[in-house]
Amino acid sequence: MSDKIVVGLSGGVDSSVTAHLLKEQGFDVHGVFMQNWEDDNNDEYCSIKEDSMDAIAVADLLGIDIELVNFAAEYKDRVFSYFLAEYAAGRTPNPDILCNSEIKFRCFLDYAIELGGARMATGHYCGNRIGPDGSTQLIRARDASKDQTYFLYRLSQEQVSHAVFPLGGLLKSEVREIAERIGLPNARKKDSTGICFIGERPFREFLNRYLPKVPGAMVTPEGVVKGEHMGLMYYTLGQRQGLGIGGEGLPWFVAGKDIDKNQLIVVQGHDHPLLLQPALIARDCSWIAGEAPPAGRYTAKTRYRQQDAACTLEYLHDGVRLTFDEPQWAVTPGQSMVLYQDEVCLGGGIIQ
Repeated sequence: MSDKIVVGLSGGVDSSVTAHLLKEQGFDVHGVFMQNWEDDNNDEYCSIKEDSMDAIAVADLLGIDIELVNFAAEYKDRVFSYFLAEYAAGRTPNPDILCNSEIKFRCFLDYAIELGGARMATGHYCGNRIGPDGSTQLIRARDASKDQTYFLYRLSQEQVSHAVFPLGGLLKSEVREIAERIGLPNARKKDSTGICFIGERPFREFLNRYLPKVPGAMVTPEGVVKGEHMGLMYYTLGQRQGLGIGGEGLPWFVAGKDIDKNQLIVVQGHDHPLLLQPALIARDCSWIAGEAPPAGRYTAKTRYRQQDAACTLEYLHDGVRLTFDEPQWAVTPGQSMVLYQDEVCLGGGIIQ
């Protein structure tokens, strides 16, 4: 296999340390900065210019070549159109998951191969290895607080087998220490948060550019009107902030959406029964091994920052059902359930 590895340099500290570690190991490292978003990229919320300059500065310091490539058209077609369609349907999608499988590990992988690299590397916190059956497994990072396998569950065998994840065995604090020690210009740069193409801009303001705002009533399960919502697309299950419901007693939470009536269902109390789900159905499943795991006992996550929940997997004619040992809080349609067997990420599907 070629010793050339193409690294996705985002301008952040994780991908920068990734490039450094690979070069230190003797690989021929080539950097690529991906621009995936072009709309309003000159306003106060966009960091593409700053990020690209940081990536170039890092490449210069490390003594590696870097190219700037534009995948904005592919991103809009494969990720953003899905993002809008899901919100318009009243669901809450996770576009970063699709961005990984369709852009960072598909468009970028194809580009890396064109550059002569047999492998690609990213700064994700995870690992990969050959399993007992000869397939490549995706495994959790050593730093459990930074593990990103949840966002990578849709990767295929081809994608995960061509990937290199140098940070899988490191703590975030160790990555920062390496960056400081070698004098990276972005060693103390703040980690990016939120959806990549929205950045730090107000979410409602962004969505309102693309989808019509249709206000309606906020009601209790019994039909009592408690206020007005700004549009169902702006709310997600379990949301507490921004409801504007006053009064005494327990706080209010979003518990559901009635799309036909354009009503937001709200309940009082974090542990209201409507916020607790003993099971879920997921469709559009994707399995890293290339085939579905057998029905049985596993653990799963229904959101990123969550402890694994013990569950039983069974197959339906058009998807899977997970039944949890303990009811799960605010299981959200459009989000992903991700299945694990110990430290191995098996794949997952879209919650219905």
